[in-house]
This record gives sequence, structure tokens and C-alpha cells, in this order.
Amino acid sequence: MQTTLITTVLAIFYLGVSAEPEFLYKQFRDPERDVFHYGKFPSDFAWGVATASYQIEGAWNEDGKGPSVWDTFAHTPGKTHLNQTGDVTCNSYHKIEEDVKNLQELGVNHYRFSLSWSRIMPKGTPDVINPAGVKYYHDLIDALLAANIQPMVTLFHWDLPQPLMDIGGWENELMHAIFVAYADFCFQEFGGKVTKWITFNEPTVFTVFGYEIGYHAPGMTHLGWGAYRAGHVVLKAHATAYHLYDKKYRPLQHGIVGITLHSRWYEPKSDSEADREAAKRAITGELGWFAHPVFLTGDYPEVAKKLIADKSRAVGLTSSRFPEFTEEEKLMLKGSADFFGLNHYSTSYIEHKADTSLIPNIMADLDYKATEDDSWDRTGSWWLRPVPWGLRKNLNWIKDTYGDIPVYITENGMSENDGPMRLDDMDRVTYYRAYINEILKAQQIDGVNLKGYIAWTLMDNFEWAEGYNERFGLFHVDFEDPQKPRRPRASAKAFAEIIKNNGFLKPNEKSEL
Repeated sequence: MQTTLITTVLAIFYLGVSAEPEFLYKQFRDPERDVFHYGKFPSDFAWGVATASYQIEGAWNEDGKGPSVWDTFAHTPGKTHLNQTGDVTCNSYHKIEEDVKNLQELGVNHYRFSLSWSRIMPKGTPDVINPAGVKYYHDLIDALLAANIQPMVTLFHWDLPQPLMDIGGWENELMHAIFVAYADFCFQEFGGKVTKWITFNEPTVFTVFGYEIGYHAPGMTHLGWGAYRAGHVVLKAHATAYHLYDKKYRPLQHGIVGITLHSRWYEPKSDSEADREAAKRAITGELGWFAHPVFLTGDYPEVAKKLIADKSRAVGLTSSRFPEFTEEEKLMLKGSADFFGLNHYSTSYIEHKADTSLIPNIMADLDYKATEDDSWDRTGSWWLRPVPWGLRKNLNWIKDTYGDIPVYITENGMSENDGPMRLDDMDRVTYYRAYINEILKAQQIDGVNLKGYIAWTLMDNFEWAEGYNERFGLFHVDFEDPQKPRRPRASAKAFAEIIKNNGFLKPNEKSEL
């Protein structure tokens, strides 16, 4: 009786029109958490979609572009699904007009894309500039602005020029200065047209997958220390580039600079103190690894520093595998972002699991085990289960931990496996409606300083090591057709409707547009 009363009251509060609450997933029906919330985002809310250069551009060796680590990695047999590559992929290098037309069809006001470092600087350094590559990005940015779409530009989305990998990549301290020189060129060249910059995309992912376990380019397997060493250089490169923009370019260009970090939400598997503490370690270890230095203290989380130092001593090392910042570097890092970019896709349950292995392993450093609930829906990616309430909790953790920092959801989306063309993707429609509804709750009910939502992704593309086996696109791409035609899925139309209404209209409520 009590539960029925609570459900009815909440339904009236949220819906305003019906005593029956609306839930989008049958397994998530908590009346205090999962009921659908109607409302609109602020009028200046940023709506967009995201892509990455290597995943969509193709033209891997055209017009003076140099090789990247992903060209090298994908051309190595056995590294990607069916040995597929990004040599052509969506052919966006030759399809600016069509891509912008599809963006207009969605009604977005932002487009997040990345620059191919090796297309602009074939050797990775400013001593050799490729005019054709520079022109391509000018043409893209000009086409976006003509369509009233603001560019949100990522400087580094994983495709490091191969000549820089030949000197050690992100494990080489020289990369700190080399990246800043690249950023300086981009700010100067494109900054008159671009006012939103992201330095790095998901450093947790490309350092662990690329330098620790070898699953992604450049394929290094430096267990126990590769990701920490690479991440240390990345953080210093980010902070120095931020301060360069702040001092040299912001007074004239009036833009903002942030960093995009990936995080799942980590929910305790039980109410035990051990599992609750493990869940805290998990979110602090993944998100806080890069967020604490930038948004909080200028340094790594204390819990991670202690555990990694203890495990380093246990295997006979005289110093921690976790690098240390100088006091000057901490001051440089702290506050080195104007906004927090969050890439979020899914949620895991966390339980405490002490690891006593004598083999250094970043995946076991924080003593927890992650699992998923079998009742959660599956997608085309083994790691992605739709759990919409996890995103709201993730956003609240950011607010509670880092304060009122402006937040952009810079990626969020759902995959399906390759197969016969399926445009009626109602499962993806449900995913987007549910996740966007959760960020509406986070903003309107919880007070999260949320500035925008960028969906992943505009169209099917080369999904890294999974090749073309995982499709995230709002637009289907036929990769067998030389023309790479794009076709809108049902999710594209549903996302366009949400954008048009700037949120979710109550039943029978008419759009003001």
C-alpha cells in the first residue's frame, strides 16, 4: 500500500498528467530513481554528435598525410577484427558536404571531431606542415559554421604520428613539449573559428590499452608501469597546453579548453563496507586518476598512491610504479581545465578483491572486481550494458567531488553487431531516451552544471580493434559500397526530435518551435 502511494505521488510529480509512471527498461522500475522525467534543458544547451579522425576520415596516405600509430597497428595482421583497417572507412575526407548535411538533419548545434595530427604534421613536429591537411580542416570548420554548427575540436584522439612513436610515444618525456608545439599551431591556425577545445580523449583508455595491455595501438605491453608513465606525460602536456591557450590565445579568441575523461559508474555489489570502499576506489582510480590532478588537488588520488606504492614494495621495488609530480607541476595541473568532458556508456557492480600477485598489473592495483548483472540488456559490445541510472550517479559524483565545474557529456551511445542493415533500431532509441532523461534529472533535480550532450556517434565507423564489427552510428554506413552511403536510423530521428524539443515534452504538449 505504501509503495503504491509513493509511486502515485512521484508519477504525478514527474509526469504531471498521469497516475501511471513511465519506465523505459523493464528491469529498472524504482519509482524514486527510474521514473521518466519530462522537462526541457536550458535554451543555450549544446546538442551534438562526436567522431574521431582515424575512425571516419580514410584517405590514410593521401595529400601528404603521414602514418599514425593506428595505420601501423591496423596494418599488422592479427591486431584488428578480420584485419580491417581505417584506410577508407567512411571516407569523410572526401565527404564534408554530405556529413554536414546529415548533421543539419539531426538539428545539432555542435559537432565534436578530432584533428589528425599526422595529417597536419606528417612527422609530428611543426618543422613540416602539410597544407592539404590544414586546408581540409579549414574547409570542414567553414562548412560547419555556415550551417550554424559550432566545432568542438579534440586535439588528440589516439592517432599519434608514427615518427613520434618511433621515439617512445607517450612514455617519452619529450612528448610533453612536442604536443604543446602541435597544440600551439592548432590554436593559432584554427582558433579564430573554434571556441571549444579538448586536449585529450580518454587518456585512461589509450594509455592502458596502448601501453599496458597492447589491445590498441601502439600495442605496447609494459605491464605495471606503461600506462602510468604515459599518463604522467599526458597530464603535463595537457596542463601546459591549457596554460598556453589561457595566456596566449584566450584574450583574443575567447575560447575554452577542457579534457575528456572516460568513466563507467561503479556500484557496490553489496552493502558491505568492503564493497562500498571498493566501489569508491574504482571510481576514484579510473576517473580520479586524471580528474584529481586537473580538477581537485594537482596530484593523483591518495588512495591510488598508497596502494600502488605498497604493491610496488611488495615486489621488491625501491620506488612506486606510480610517478610523482613536482610541487611546481602540481600547481600547473590544478585547475587546468575550463570544463569537464565525460564519456560514459555503462555501469558495473564492484566487489572487494585483494590481489596478492607478485606480477605488477595495473588492472589489479586497486583491489576490486567488476561484474555486470545478467538481467541487464546486452549490446554489440561485451563491455556495454544499458544502465541509465549509472550516468546520473556518475554526474553527481563529479559534482560532489570536483564542485560546480561545467560538464559536457562528450560521448554516450550504444552499439550493435555488424550484420544485415537494420534501420529500425528501437533498442538504441530507448537507450538514448533513457540516458538523456537521466542527465535531465541530474541537471534539473540534482543541480549538476551540465552544459551539453554529445552523442557517439554520427555514423558507423572503424571501431578500433573491433573494426567494423561494432556499429554505434545514428546513421548506418554501407562499407561494402565504394560510395559509403549513409542512411538515417530510427535513432537519428528520435535524437533529432529530442533536440527539436530541447528535452522531453509532456504528452499532448506541443513544441514551441
